[in-house]
Amino acid sequence: MALRRLGKDPESPSGGSPTVDLDEEKDNYLVQGWKVEDAERLGQMDIPGHETVVEIPRRMVQYFLEVKKGDQNPDV
Repeated sequence: MALRRLGKDPESPSGGSPTVDLDEEKDNYLVQGWKVEDAERLGQMDIPGHETVVEIPRRMVQYFLEVKKGDQNPDV
């Protein structure tokens, strides 16, 4: 299975995170972000034991809006 990198946070100091990838085989997004550990925010969500929550900045939403599969993102 090959993941397709859709984008990295252009404002990340290290240039490596957060990231958004696409698993084209499963047609799912994979999001790498900051682990959410704030009990107050997590308490407002219903998170099953087999799931987790990561946080990404709003500016990363652009990477979910790919026009069509196969296009290469020049920002990566």
